[in-house]
Amino acid sequence: MVSGIEKRGARGNDPFRVMVIDDDPSVRDYMEALVSRQGYRVYAAADGEQALGQLDDVRPDLVTLDVVLPGVDGLETLRRIKQRMPEVPVVMLSGHGQARNIVEAMRLGATDFLRKPFEVEELELAFQKALEKRALKQEVERLRGRARSETELLLLFGDNPKMRQVRDIIEQVADTDITVLVRGESGTGKELVARTIFQLSSRRDRPFVKVNCAALPSELLESELFGFEKGAFTGAQKRKLGKFEYANQGTIFLDEISEMHPNLQAKLLQVLQDGEFSRLGGESDVRVDTRIIAATNRNLEEAVADGSFREDLYYRLNVVTVHMPPLRERRDSIPLLVDRFLQKNNEQYGKSVKHLSNETMEVFMRYHWPGNVRELENMVRRMVVLGNEQAVLDEISLRGPEPEPEEAGARDMLDFEGLGAELDKGESIDLKAISRRAAQVAEKRVIERVLLQTRWNRKEAAERLQISYKALLYKMKENGLSEGR
Repeated sequence: MVSGIEKRGARGNDPFRVMVIDDDPSVRDYMEALVSRQGYRVYAAADGEQALGQLDDVRPDLVTLDVVLPGVDGLETLRRIKQRMPEVPVVMLSGHGQARNIVEAMRLGATDFLRKPFEVEELELAFQKALEKRALKQEVERLRGRARSETELLLLFGDNPKMRQVRDIIEQVADTDITVLVRGESGTGKELVARTIFQLSSRRDRPFVKVNCAALPSELLESELFGFEKGAFTGAQKRKLGKFEYANQGTIFLDEISEMHPNLQAKLLQVLQDGEFSRLGGESDVRVDTRIIAATNRNLEEAVADGSFREDLYYRLNVVTVHMPPLRERRDSIPLLVDRFLQKNNEQYGKSVKHLSNETMEVFMRYHWPGNVRELENMVRRMVVLGNEQAVLDEISLRGPEPEPEEAGARDMLDFEGLGAELDKGESIDLKAISRRAAQVAEKRVIERVLLQTRWNRKEAAERLQISYKALLYKMKENGLSEGR
């Protein structure tokens, strides 16, 4: 029926799904035969209520909708479809073609409007226009999503060696269906990793569903994940689909997976092994095609050892692991993240804070960030909203310095007491060596300070130090200076 458009939907090799909504049985039969012959999968509904009830199960790629329907009329059905699935094109059909209905249908988001009886060629053209427009929109969104993801990769990860490794793993596994486990301290950006994997995957046009496994007690989490049938328990008035069904053909992100009760872990294991589960109170299995990304801030090996986490589930989840280092181990990300958070909060709160002071950035680069990226974002937000950096800096100073086994500055100091002792003993002193060492210590401190002031912008730092970019890189290497300090 449609030329110039691949007759495959968002489910890969599955054909496009067309939902026909019409109260006239002869029209439904005609449409079903016509559209099916052209290689599409057709789902028919006799009225708006029935169609809306089937919408989540069918997830159509295109809808044809009669204007005049019993009960919920065509325009109201259109409005509700667009509320739930705004990306799905809807072709309106009517035996009247009143201007008022046409205008209202277009206002509500209809792609086209055909008057009955229509020619086969008219329907073909309407389908072609609708699906081409949808494909173009999806491609634009895909490119935008990829651009956003690549930007987020840069902002989140910077150029730290550990984060380059994280970025490499993400890019390798994103466009596969492999299960990924994201590990790291709270606030390191595990959810952003999951969303980046999703945005770079072939499932990017399907749902991304997040579930916090620590937010609900076990019995509620089970119904949230797997749904329930009518009458499954007191208060179950009708069937409810679970998160896994909403994530069908898409991706589900199970945050804080370590907090899931062992009994529920067994049901999750079945989904990972067989792609099947049963709703609460259900007698038959439900099949889903859902990619799983899980995250935890706990030591799962210890949880397996103490029996709170199933060993077989651990091995099923731990196919590919992304370890997110804490922010204190990737301080080169801080200037990039600060700029991003300034932009975000300026837009959200109508402010115009262009940058933070050098003093604040120096404090940020020395601070140990126990709350990681989330703590940094909260601090920047407060500075933007309050228009005051000092209150946050005072708070950081009250928390004390980062505990370190050895103060870096102490390693750089010249041992003047030792030199004095040598002089008292009448021993000879290599004054040139002392001068070279003193110059090296001073040089290192100046370079480090300028790097902090320029937010580790090496080009700008080289200009301020009046040396070449290559010379700066050499001196940074010679003095053991890197963004991760």
